[in-house]
Amino acid sequence: MKCPYCSHPDTRVIDSRPAEDGNSIRRRRSCDVCGKRFTTYEKVETIPLTIIKKDNTREQYNRDKIENGVIRACYKRPVPTGEIQKAVERIETKIFRLEEKEIPSSTIGEIVMDELKNLDEVAYVRFASVYREFKDVSTFMAEIKKMMDR
Repeated sequence: MKCPYCSHPDTRVIDSRPAEDGNSIRRRRSCDVCGKRFTTYEKVETIPLTIIKKDNTREQYNRDKIENGVIRACYKRPVPTGEIQKAVERIETKIFRLEEKEIPSSTIGEIVMDELKNLDEVAYVRFASVYREFKDVSTFMAEIKKMMDR
């Protein structure tokens, strides 16, 4: 592993342990040249996953899109960054547990909405309004009423 400080191509592992998410390994590393320490995460490479969009086009799965959608939904909400990251991890775990090579974007959208419902109700409504393409205020209000009835 290349040192991020001095770019020396060889560093050594000081400590390895499972990361908090349980899906990766956290490694503490040290550079023998500059003496700096840093952390890396090692994750199992999964099978390529293809997302089938609403218009039937296909694209490669991209975790960043899910993460950005959740972050946008939680914008200016009292949701800690750590909780957002944990939610994205849970979403990704649910997606890969489906063990499919192709997944409709609608399935992913539903998984994200389920997770946001538990994370922050306002973030859920924000995401749902874009995802479900609310056409008017009555559609928006109907969704809020469903939440209130729970």
